Amino acid sequence: MEAVNRLALVINDPHLDPDLKSIALKVLHGERITFDEGVLLYEKGELGYLGVLANYIREKKNGNYTYFNRNFHIEPTNLCVYDCKFCSYSRLIKERSEGWEATMDEMLATIKKYDNEPVTEVHIVGGVLPQYNMQFYMDLFRAIKKHRPDLHVKALTPVEYHYIFKKAKVDYATGMRMMKEAGLESMPGGGAEIFAPEVRDKIAKDKCNAEQWLAIHEEWHKLGMHSNATMLYGHIEAFHHRVDHMERLRQLQDKTGGFQSFIPLKFRNKDNQMSDVPESSVIEDLRNYAIARIYLDNFPHIKAYWAMISRDTAQLSLSFGVDDIDGTLDDTTKIYSMAGAEEKNPAMSTQQLVELIKNVGRHPIERDTLYHVVTDYQDVVFDEATSPKKNYYSLPVLND
Repeated sequence: MEAVNRLALVINDPHLDPDLKSIALKVLHGERITFDEGVLLYEKGELGYLGVLANYIREKKNGNYTYFNRNFHIEPTNLCVYDCKFCSYSRLIKERSEGWEATMDEMLATIKKYDNEPVTEVHIVGGVLPQYNMQFYMDLFRAIKKHRPDLHVKALTPVEYHYIFKKAKVDYATGMRMMKEAGLESMPGGGAEIFAPEVRDKIAKDKCNAEQWLAIHEEWHKLGMHSNATMLYGHIEAFHHRVDHMERLRQLQDKTGGFQSFIPLKFRNKDNQMSDVPESSVIEDLRNYAIARIYLDNFPHIKAYWAMISRDTAQLSLSFGVDDIDGTLDDTTKIYSMAGAEEKNPAMSTQQLVELIKNVGRHPIERDTLYHVVTDYQDVVFDEATSPKKNYYSLPVLND
């Protein structure tokens, strides 16, 4: 009810720009906004206005729930045949001395390390190398499922699938079916970057294009399976490029309904070929989450990676359309820290995640990968003896 009242106050503000009022009325009535209105939100929408609209939609779709899961990552390699200008993580093959190449046995050893832990998902993504081919990943997925059938395998982006299917000389439909049969259960959303070719060609020229990225997700959805989608923002793109990106995702979601969540990824400028490009402010990060929630009316969830944007900003994002802050991670990923994220060793216990969510008045729900409720933590009281030293996180002062 509070979200409804706040939206009513915005709509009835006599000083509100007429175009912004029209968009607010559309949100109230559950009507889709247009491409031009999406651009207008970026150009004219102030943070408070956008937060009210996004929070109304967020609570209409997901109530006060905020989701997280218990997960860990496997990153097979940071070596890559591609040379993405924004990437701080991967190393070209000629820079092999700075990279790693995990063997099948090493990856399975990581899986076995969690045998007695209540994790529900392994997230597998990394660089692209010839030896990590279609047969390798099918064997890996089968081995994981044989060892631990209940562990959900979320693995590889269209960038990787496009490369390995091309090498194996199979089409997307056949390739995705074979991956499903081997044990793949869902796809992460990476590799989307920005779809517009005039931007994509400058920052990630050689890897799969927008049409190929979308086509692989579409084939996966046709199999009755689910995936996520991302957008890399805050670099050399313009506002209309962001809206174009979300419009393409919205159209595919209308067609398949297979996307579960949308994850805006903040460009970080540490140790990459775009280090001269300044990073977006926290204000812009929150505006972007809110506009994504407003524009992507057919996406169930908007997710913020706490390890990428900081715990404080993740808390703030829960008032700007976000209803999912990812998982425990357990310091199993280097993608964020190598790009300059605040979290250098990203890991949070279940208790820390629950308290982070509760401390901003949200209702913490541990989910599995497909958003089934694992545990409702709203009324759970943790043992004081096991409480981490820091049970809350102060909220930062917002400065544009």
